[in-house]
Amino acid sequence: MRLSDAERQDALDVLEEHVRSGRLDIDEYGSRTAKVTAAKRVSELVPLFDDLPSPRPSALLNGASAPVTAPAGETALSQFLTRSAVPIAIVLAIAVLILSRGRLLIISVALPLVVAALARVRRPR
Repeated sequence: MRLSDAERQDALDVLEEHVRSGRLDIDEYGSRTAKVTAAKRVSELVPLFDDLPSPRPSALLNGASAPVTAPAGETALSQFLTRSAVPIAIVLAIAVLILSRGRLLIISVALPLVVAALARVRRPR
């Protein structure tokens, strides 16, 4: 969502409040205000206020924040493994079981277990 001038001014006022409370020094305030002034979207404000407590700019409080991203250290591959790979492996295991008429039962049981173990190993803790 695009920022209005009023939302930019509100974000600048909030940064000023954080300077007054001692959470930001002058140099950090200067770099963040430059980024707020140049910001065109609400998502550009999110990293500027992530490490600061309340108050927050109204643009971030109205639910118009940045798109949901992966937690730090989580890659697209690890997201795929934790959300999609195990169900796909189970379906494949059932298909192998049906097509092999039970002869490859060990593979159909082991495959989902191996994929689930790999998903746990790759997931950051």
